[in-house]
Amino acid sequence: MWIPTNHEKYGVVLVSFRGTVQHGLPLEIGDTVQILEKCEGWYRGYILKNPNVKGIFPSSYIHLKNAHVKNKGQFETVLPVEDSVITEMTSTLRDWGAMWKQLYVKNEGDLFHRLWHVMNEILDLRRQVLVGHLTHDRMRDVKQHITARLDWGNEQLGLDLVPRREFSMVDPDEISVTELYKLMEHRHRKKDTPAVASTHHLFVHVKSLVSANLGEELEVFFHIYDGRENRPLSERFFVKLNKSGLPKSPEKTERQCTLFVDLGSSDLRKDVYIVVHIVRIGRMGAGEKKNLCSVQYRRPFGCAVVSIADLLTADSKDDHLLKVYACNTESEWHQIHENIIKKANSRYNLSGSNTGLAVALQLLHGDIEQLRREYMVLFTRGVSITRKLGFSDVIMPGEMRNDLYITLEKGEFEKGGKSVARNVEITVYVLDIDGQILKTHVAAGSGEPGGDEYHSLVLYHNNSPRWAEQLKLPIPVDMFRGSHVRFEFRHCSTKDKGEKKLFGYSFVPLMQEDGRTLPDGTHELIIHKCEENTSLAECPRYLKLPFSKANLPSNNQTLKGAKESFWITSFLCSTKLTQNGDMLDLLKWRAHPERINDSLSKLKEIDGSEIVKFLQDTLDTLFGILDESSQRYGLKVFDSLVHIINLLQDSKFQHFKPVMDTYIESHFAGALSYRDLIKVLKWYVDRIVDAEIQDHIQQVLKASEYIFKYIIQSRRLFSLATGGQNEEEFRVCIHELFMSIRFFLSQDNKSTSPVAQTQAVFLRTFPAVYGELLKIFAVREVAGFVRETLGSLPTAVHADCLEAVKLQCIAKTVESQLYVNPESRCILLPVVLRVLQAHMQEQRDLVMCARIFTSMLSLIKKEENGTAEPVVSEEVELIVESLLGVLLRTILEISNRPQPSGPAMRLQFQDVTGEFVACLLALLRQMSDRHYQQLLQAFSTKDNLRDFLLQIFTVFRILIRPEMFSKDWTVMRLVTNNVIITTVLYLSDALRKNFLNDKFDYKVWDSYFYLSVIFINQPCLQLESFSPSKRKKILEKYGDMRVMMGCEIFSMWQNLGEHKLNFIPAMIGPFLEVTLVPQPDLRNVMIPIFHDMMDWEQRRSGNFKQVEAKLIDKLDSLMSEGKGDETYRELFNSIIPLFGPYPSLLKKIERETWRESGISLIATVTRLMERLLDYRDCMKLGEVDGKKIGCTVSLLNFYKTELNKEEMYIRYIHKLYDLHFKAQNYTEASYTLLLYDELLEWSDRPLREFLNYPMQSEWQRKEYLHLTIVQNFDRGKCWENGIILCRELADQYESYYDYRNLSKMRMMEASLYDKIMDQQRLEPEFFRVGFYGKKFPFFLRNKEFVCRGHDYERLEAFQQRMLNEFPHAIAMQHVNQPDQTIYQADAQYLQIYAVTPIPESQDVLQRDGVPDNIKSFYKFNHILRFRYDRPFHKGTKDKENEFKSLWVERTTLTLVQSLPGISRWFEVDKRELVEVSPLENAIEVIENKNLQLRTLITQCQSRQMQNINPLTMCLNGVIDAAVNGGLARYQEAFFAKDYIMNHPEDGEKIGRLRELMFEQAHILEYGLAVHEKFVPQDMRPLHKKLVDQFHLMKSSLGIQEFPAYVRASPVHFTNGSPRTCRNSVPNIISPDGGRGVARRSYPAVNRYSSSSLSSQASNEVSNITGQSESSDEVFNMQPSPSTSSLSSNHSASPNVTSSAPSSARGSPQMAEKHKHSRENACLSPRDRPVSAIFPNPMDPAQRAPPHQIGDATLPRSDPNLSAPDKAGSSAKNMRSQSPVSASRSPQKTSVPPFTPSPTECQSTSLVSNSPVLSGSYSSGISSLSRCSVSEASGTELPAGDHSSYPLPPPATMPNSVSSSSDEPIRRENKTPPPYSVYERNNPRRPVPLPHSLSIPPQADPPALPPKPHQLRTGSMKLDGTSDPRVPRPRPLPRKVSQL
Repeated sequence: MWIPTNHEKYGVVLVSFRGTVQHGLPLEIGDTVQILEKCEGWYRGYILKNPNVKGIFPSSYIHLKNAHVKNKGQFETVLPVEDSVITEMTSTLRDWGAMWKQLYVKNEGDLFHRLWHVMNEILDLRRQVLVGHLTHDRMRDVKQHITARLDWGNEQLGLDLVPRREFSMVDPDEISVTELYKLMEHRHRKKDTPAVASTHHLFVHVKSLVSANLGEELEVFFHIYDGRENRPLSERFFVKLNKSGLPKSPEKTERQCTLFVDLGSSDLRKDVYIVVHIVRIGRMGAGEKKNLCSVQYRRPFGCAVVSIADLLTADSKDDHLLKVYACNTESEWHQIHENIIKKANSRYNLSGSNTGLAVALQLLHGDIEQLRREYMVLFTRGVSITRKLGFSDVIMPGEMRNDLYITLEKGEFEKGGKSVARNVEITVYVLDIDGQILKTHVAAGSGEPGGDEYHSLVLYHNNSPRWAEQLKLPIPVDMFRGSHVRFEFRHCSTKDKGEKKLFGYSFVPLMQEDGRTLPDGTHELIIHKCEENTSLAECPRYLKLPFSKANLPSNNQTLKGAKESFWITSFLCSTKLTQNGDMLDLLKWRAHPERINDSLSKLKEIDGSEIVKFLQDTLDTLFGILDESSQRYGLKVFDSLVHIINLLQDSKFQHFKPVMDTYIESHFAGALSYRDLIKVLKWYVDRIVDAEIQDHIQQVLKASEYIFKYIIQSRRLFSLATGGQNEEEFRVCIHELFMSIRFFLSQDNKSTSPVAQTQAVFLRTFPAVYGELLKIFAVREVAGFVRETLGSLPTAVHADCLEAVKLQCIAKTVESQLYVNPESRCILLPVVLRVLQAHMQEQRDLVMCARIFTSMLSLIKKEENGTAEPVVSEEVELIVESLLGVLLRTILEISNRPQPSGPAMRLQFQDVTGEFVACLLALLRQMSDRHYQQLLQAFSTKDNLRDFLLQIFTVFRILIRPEMFSKDWTVMRLVTNNVIITTVLYLSDALRKNFLNDKFDYKVWDSYFYLSVIFINQPCLQLESFSPSKRKKILEKYGDMRVMMGCEIFSMWQNLGEHKLNFIPAMIGPFLEVTLVPQPDLRNVMIPIFHDMMDWEQRRSGNFKQVEAKLIDKLDSLMSEGKGDETYRELFNSIIPLFGPYPSLLKKIERETWRESGISLIATVTRLMERLLDYRDCMKLGEVDGKKIGCTVSLLNFYKTELNKEEMYIRYIHKLYDLHFKAQNYTEASYTLLLYDELLEWSDRPLREFLNYPMQSEWQRKEYLHLTIVQNFDRGKCWENGIILCRELADQYESYYDYRNLSKMRMMEASLYDKIMDQQRLEPEFFRVGFYGKKFPFFLRNKEFVCRGHDYERLEAFQQRMLNEFPHAIAMQHVNQPDQTIYQADAQYLQIYAVTPIPESQDVLQRDGVPDNIKSFYKFNHILRFRYDRPFHKGTKDKENEFKSLWVERTTLTLVQSLPGISRWFEVDKRELVEVSPLENAIEVIENKNLQLRTLITQCQSRQMQNINPLTMCLNGVIDAAVNGGLARYQEAFFAKDYIMNHPEDGEKIGRLRELMFEQAHILEYGLAVHEKFVPQDMRPLHKKLVDQFHLMKSSLGIQEFPAYVRASPVHFTNGSPRTCRNSVPNIISPDGGRGVARRSYPAVNRYSSSSLSSQASNEVSNITGQSESSDEVFNMQPSPSTSSLSSNHSASPNVTSSAPSSARGSPQMAEKHKHSRENACLSPRDRPVSAIFPNPMDPAQRAPPHQIGDATLPRSDPNLSAPDKAGSSAKNMRSQSPVSASRSPQKTSVPPFTPSPTECQSTSLVSNSPVLSGSYSSGISSLSRCSVSEASGTELPAGDHSSYPLPPPATMPNSVSSSSDEPIRRENKTPPPYSVYERNNPRRPVPLPHSLSIPPQADPPALPPKPHQLRTGSMKLDGTSDPRVPRPRPLPRKVSQL
């Protein structure tokens, strides 16, 4: 049986559990679980990180931990009872874990590794804490370290700042908001500005001296030197080095490492240096022989200097190699370091090129104790301490020091009868009072222990040596008296013996007889001469002699005049000895009572450091004098005491205050002193008002804190001693004193008066007295003193400074112990509130006001049960009454004030705002129902209440601002929001009661709603964006505050009644913003408000256009900000009733009378949201440009067509333009900008500033747009369109007579013409893409598009690009239309294949003489229709002849807009499917082959070909195939009697096929004649073979002679025959052909040779990777009839290309398959047989009917008939004038007419734009198909001369049909957007329709040139028009918008 657990509540998983049992809960090691129930070795519970999933698990797998349970029962929560730091560490590490992995994913390697190290470090520290073996101090350090690391990681990961107190996290509910703010601020500041250390220390570690010429021992001396004052700052650090230059005692680290301690911040300057002197110990001369002398001398070696500022930048311990310099002359040795610093190069040089001293230097910052903790290794290993000369900046009590420093400065010596100067060495000894040498008391510096004596340097042959050597004499204090220092002078001989001969001595006593020590400074000592063997052991003998020239009596002239002298400098640093006689006199006052007066007077002149040394003794002296003779010396003793007290205020001595406090508590014994002290103090206070000079009185008042301490302690001692006698007398004295104080404070003076300044001094010190008074007086009594004293101050104070001081006094009062007591607080609070209110009203001293307010509120706390004590409640009431209103005004004032400029001021400004805000929150949090009721009742009028509500709502809006608190202050923000929502709930009642119905006030309600909306939308409440653990914590503590506020909004809205109309449409936007928050409950509450709005608006105005407009505008701006989601759209549109009390919006609308318009609005909004959501998703960083562009186009169209919102439309035009421009789609960018351009007129109407456009006239903006568009058309090589705009601008300039700009425009236009003729343009490919499945965005879902590929982009590249854009998409591997299962699938399917453009501008393409550069533009621009063909077999397939059953399914796709346009892709508007019969297919194939042959022959004749190979290959292919069965297969299939009998309707078509065959034979004959003329000699055998085969071919066709009409004359070709020979010249690179060749290296052989009729060609071709270009291989191919299967000339990837049906394979002659495949191998990519994926380039609709010229039997189509007239359900009807039989169409679509005539010269442009092989219809159509010339082979040759056999140019299309006749067909299924650039006439500009760029009508295109036998005469007219050979002018378009 499962039993609820009582104690087993919380545990950690020890072993992973899979949860395989029924109801098992899977667990991982380390998971924390909360246990609910237990049963026989099993627990039931849940993992804390996922509380929704509950289950069972074995109890043995869990380690139980003590836990504290909150809210016992169903909603209980458990908190482990463990150190809060551990708890925080554990939860933080869990949060970091997930984020740490994300860092790896985001490739933030640096932070990833750093965080990893920190996490490991924290885990290690956690272990140490958990083990519990740490000392208290160590535990503190570890916790500090942990929290520092946690804060660092949180900051790096952008997590929240954690408020802490003593390393533990703080619960914001358990402390005041003001305290919370302080903690946050403190942590924030700590993070921002680390505390600057005031003391610094330099660590030095000597490594070695590197030098080439050592061999002697060395002594190295370091000291810190002040270059500005030219004096040492520290004592010396001394290291001995051995002969190798390494430390002598490597095992003793303290002898090679030191810490220069107590450097002040002022010492870290650039002119403070580390100076190193190096002394060698050895022979006198460095080069002397070793055995010359055994005596060792200390001799100069070198010096090194480094600036201390260089170390400031280095954090770590850096090794330095210091350069060592030697002085040029030894006499300069004493100042070598100065010369190096001054860079006096002439006085020193490098001691050796390789000499350097290797040292490690590091600056350490902070207190020495702190360093001991941080650098424990340093101190445990051993480091000597090198002190400063003198005391540090701050003297610490208890510091013991007694060091005498003596510097051997210089000497003056006589020669002593010698010819050369002496080598003088000094030996220094310290002797005690008995004359005994003090052992180990002479030290050369720290590092090495002291010695018994010291030997100075020896300077060679120098009678005026200057040593500048510093010694340290650490003599104990008790040995100072009677001790002296002796200096012995010896001459060091350099002769063999090397003797040191004594010749004199000096001495100096260390203490004078009166007890003063040797004064600091330089002393000139007398040198007493002596003999070499003189014994100086008997000190008393020479101590009677004078020692200093300064002390000589005036009559002793002999010694005064002596030339020999010795100078030393002494400096004493002692905490016990003094050099001051006055100090000694005072301390020995009993010995000389007559000097007391004098000594007390001189006390003020004594140096402070001397006084603090003897502080206790001095104070004892003063109080001793006071006790013995208070009448005589009372005033002077008081003044002396004041001087000492004020001395301790100095920062240097402030640490001695505790010494004085200890003295008062423990040593002070003046039990009677209080009377005298009170009396003197009152005497001073009474004199204040009258005194002219107040300085001394101010000093007295400044010391009043300690004076009161002495008074109180003295009284306590007296009471103890006497049992409390004279108590009343004492009280009276104190009361009288305070009366005097109150009197002087009540004086009203100007700020400049001395009295006002004295008042200020007293107020500063007064709060310090409270604590002392409390030791004797009751709390209420002291509070009374304070209240009366502060109350005595004049109310109207003129002195600003006094006001500030008064406020400071109040602040200290509030922070004092006195105010903490509730008894005293109720007495003091009114005074405090009065002062505070006055200051805040006048906005003065706000920083101090905030401080006071904060302190007051931090003392007020609610009890556990939420109720406040009566006292606390009264205080809150008082504060609310006095300060709430003024506090709100203050916050408003300072928030609206501009921020100050300086960083320090700005910080202070932010602090003040934050503190006031914290105060407001704390106050509101303390307010109960009663307080709110009293507050609201206190307003006398409605206006006052209204002002208050407006004020508080505005302040709340300020509090919600993101900049109010730092980004990581989430804790503070949540507390703020909690307070706001609680307050708003109270205030909304007041709003309902006082401002509804007839008292309705719009402004208050508006402010309320506005606040609510901002509240819900603030980022810190969007729980969805937080981690699960953070979300859980917030929900547990506060719940979802958004839902609470949402319910409140709904409730308030419902109360409004008819006043709702005031908020329509204003509140639509804000409420919409709320509904976009992804919180289901909140949405359910808010969405019905929209129904209400629509209903009320409908009642008011009969529609809700306003609601609709506002809704749409706001949706756009909100969605683009990233709000809203898919669920929201469904919710808005949902018919399913929503949970909660409200039905769905749509359901509500359906009940209304206005449901139709309502449902329509919801549908529109939903569709807009679909697009906006897509737009937002696509615009996210990293999305591919194509997707963004498509999405923007979709949205732009929606705004234009469905919403008609012009401004939004224009905005999105520019967004689209920016996308295109960024993607370098310059042509599309131009078309996009053209949309805006079209909306403008050439008028002077002024336009406002908009987007990036300045304020300007409409004309100027349109001009700017025109120029920008032309520039982009130029970049996109769409020059033809640019020309039209240039003309339009030129017309404008001309009309304004602006000839300067007109000239520029004409030049620009001319340059565009030049570019058309001179520059190469790449021809794009087009691809059809189908997007199927529900996972695609709405603008793509289940739609098909045609896309214009990028330059050089082939099918594989395009397909890969699409799959990259949609990485989750699956590429479909067939081209059939998908079924419904694919449409509805929850996936993405892509179907991609290439399509062929069908050019619209046939007029330009069919004209003769138009250069290819121009034609190429019209082949690939303004394309509205595309097609692709799929071959298939219908019926039984004849294995002998497949052509009998081979049909072609031709799909024509019509787009909503032509390409290129505002996008690279447009949606397919209409699909037309036509089936082409085998016979019609045969006709097309032969027609195209004839056209290709004639084109090649013409090019050859006009010498446009540099190489005859293309013609050779084409002839070879046709003749070869014809001989071996190509045409024979057609004869066999279609001329058989059976076929003619069974298909009587195909009679005309059979006749047409026969004509084409005869024509082909005729062309071949003529072609062979031309070929013979130009064929090179080495190809003659091939030519002969072709001629022979041609005769065979004729006989196989049964042609003995040509019919009369063919025979009449030889074939005439003109150079007007189409020049664009695509894919026919294999190896020629022309300027335009290079593109084709560059794509693949396959040579282009005759594209439509009949050898391509091999059955397996396509399978083999699709696998071709490289082919031979050998002409032998090409010309030896044998023809074979065949079929081709589905193959791609792009080698399409397998998931796009489909294979042919099985019927498409197989061949009647297997041997010929391989021949065909060989030829295919020679085809360029565009020459290979077509795949079903790559449709044919030529639509039958483009072919013109034959013209009846000279032969009435040939039918002719009427060129004036439009396409609709020719379209019909049967081909018969469609081609009533054509000999070709009707096609079998599977559906009733209008089928364009086929081209009937094989002999009329059709423009190649119809086929030349094919991206694929057009001749082979995928399942076996003869490649005698239409010719698509010169793309892959690439010659687009220049026009040549007319040949001698002219052929009339092709008939041009009559121009009688307006382009508008195209409209009915194009818009048959769907009307494209009205702004389509090429498809509308602008109603505002009725300019004639441009011709060359316009879309022609769907009438039949012009006929092909006439048959070869007909000779055209010059008088031939077409339809009664001019001679077609004469080029007629073409009308040029004036505007691109009319294209």
